[in-house]
Amino acid sequence: MRSRFLPYATTPRRLLMQLLSDLFVALWLFIWVSVGLAVHSAVATIAEVGRQVESGANGIAHNLDSAGNSADDIPLIGDTLRKPLTAASEGALDLAGAGHHLDTTASWLAWVLALAVAATPILAVGMPWLYLRVRFLRRKLTVISLASTPGGEQLLALRALANRPLRKLTSVSLDPVGAWRREDVIAIRGLAALELRSAGIRKL
Repeated sequence: MRSRFLPYATTPRRLLMQLLSDLFVALWLFIWVSVGLAVHSAVATIAEVGRQVESGANGIAHNLDSAGNSADDIPLIGDTLRKPLTAASEGALDLAGAGHHLDTTASWLAWVLALAVAATPILAVGMPWLYLRVRFLRRKLTVISLASTPGGEQLLALRALANRPLRKLTSVSLDPVGAWRREDVIAIRGLAALELRSAGIRKL
């Protein structure tokens, strides 16, 4: 990718500031993603308890059901023994259902809380950073396009006359306005370079 399409300045000072801001945003994202994952992990332990309850209760229900079927084969008292075992099996299945519900609810809640904790600080820093970077790239592309044409270079020189400090203007020409009016190529190029540098671009 050509450097003109990268959202970075080509002037050393501004490039350093952009890289430092990138480092800060990356560190900020890492911290809050880690916090979100920690919240998710903490709440997910409740879901794990639910899974364990569901698994254990299903096992107990299966064993009680098997015992009830076996007791049914015992003469005379088989039916009497089977009924409480079947009832206990159904109770264990109800407990397994509660464990499954706990697992489902806690798993969903873990993600909701993780996003709620991490999203706000990430967006609070990430969105302004992204907006500024996109705005810089748009200005960079516009200024580079203007600088590549004679008329655009004159427009950049005019903007420099309106926006740049007097000491910088006089460093280009002792009479910068007069030089611009006379269409002094060297002065116009120097003034346009001032505007380029203000946009974070070295002289083309």
